[in-house]
Amino acid sequence: QVELVESGGGLVQAGGSLRLSCAASGRTISSYGMGWFRQAPGKEREFVARISRTVSSTYYRDSVKGRFTISRDNAKDTVYLQMNSLKPEDTAVYYCAASQRVVPGTRGEEYDYWGQGTQVTVSS
Repeated sequence: QVELVESGGGLVQAGGSLRLSCAASGRTISSYGMGWFRQAPGKEREFVARISRTVSSTYYRDSVKGRFTISRDNAKDTVYLQMNSLKPEDTAVYYCAASQRVVPGTRGEEYDYWGQGTQVTVSS
């Protein structure tokens, strides 16, 4: 079992940047495909990005392509989400998730472990 702790959220103006981190403990993240999801108030949780367990292939939802970058540092057991050109519609609680699948998809059910989340607020 792996425990995930997100950090790096905060308040930023539109056009700004944040880097979220997801630190894992209990088991190395090299055993997992990793993903980021978000949930805005009154909305359902939605997929943001994922990185595969091997070869580190990445996939993003359309609305963040070209602005967000997911990466992983297996030596540090940490996954990152670099968010640039932030928009007010990016405001949400962001969750890190780990999947036992080599290449996880975009559905939450494909992920086995979740962090507690970190709030990102983008002001206009």
